[in-house]
Amino acid sequence: MPKDSISYRDAGVDIDEANRAVDDIKKLARGTFTRGVLTEIGSFGACFAMPRLKRPVLISSVDGVGTKLKVAFLTGRHDSIGEDLVNHCVNDIAVQGATPLFFLDYLAVGKLDATIARDVIAGIARGCKTNQCALIGGETAEMPGLYTPGEYDLAGTIVGCVEKDELVTGKSIEEGDVLLGMASTGLHTNGYSLARKLLFEIAGYTVDSMVEELALPLGQALLQVHRSYLRAIQILHKAKLLRGAAHITGGGITDNLPRILPKGLAASIDTSAWRVPPLFRILQRIGNVPEDDWRRTFNLGIGMILVVPEVEASRAEKLLLQRGNEKSVRLGAVVRQKRGQERVLYR
Repeated sequence: MPKDSISYRDAGVDIDEANRAVDDIKKLARGTFTRGVLTEIGSFGACFAMPRLKRPVLISSVDGVGTKLKVAFLTGRHDSIGEDLVNHCVNDIAVQGATPLFFLDYLAVGKLDATIARDVIAGIARGCKTNQCALIGGETAEMPGLYTPGEYDLAGTIVGCVEKDELVTGKSIEEGDVLLGMASTGLHTNGYSLARKLLFEIAGYTVDSMVEELALPLGQALLQVHRSYLRAIQILHKAKLLRGAAHITGGGITDNLPRILPKGLAASIDTSAWRVPPLFRILQRIGNVPEDDWRRTFNLGIGMILVVPEVEASRAEKLLLQRGNEKSVRLGAVVRQKRGQERVLYR
């Protein structure tokens, strides 16, 4: 038995550092509060008053940032990762017509650094404010021995709502409907395991490398914030032009677009309709990545696809531009799926 007393700090958990982090988090979270927030940060459970809807449907999603975190660790930059997390979650519920209500985060570390925690939560708060979503709670867990020193994991849960008769399910999608693509801002939060292997292991680049074709140092290019498409979706949803929307995440267009297509329908994609950003071409070139694998790993410059009726496509494009300054590109159309045919056809 030890002669001297052993504290929680001796075991690797610094309660004082945790309290400093919590104080910073409280200030950041209060800046996102909306009218529905009923409790302060620190309550055992966060309370939120439902908006007055006739037949409200709650829509929720939980996600993480994946190995994009590894790039943040290499660069020492932690202020954008939280925004990535919020925007990813917002997009996942917005495609069903939901308005974000509140967000909760989970930050897990081996040893807590209050400064890094504050940077991460500042990004989350910024994402919440941009999407008019309240950061009402979360968990910061310090677990010595579970994570490599200097590293952490990050996840979040979002809840939104929509009137039941305004749910966007994709069931109304018809043959001939037009597919409008919205540009991505880099890799977003998917494909980083392959990207890191190609860029750092095979090509031997570092986060400070200036790669030909890229305007930014490689680390900055990889940390471009996963953008929110909430505004664009809301514009078309309010105008009753949106028949379906697909967030292009892991699996690319190949795996994500079929998730909203009714049985018997497929999507015909014109690959010449948009210019694939240089970063994706660089990745394919370094690893000689097969075309199918390339398309199923990365978004290739398209982060969201909105499905609209063919007769309303021009109007939809104008509304996006005029009301949201959102540019879109016609990627193709919904077609009848033939026997044995893939759900997404590239031409």
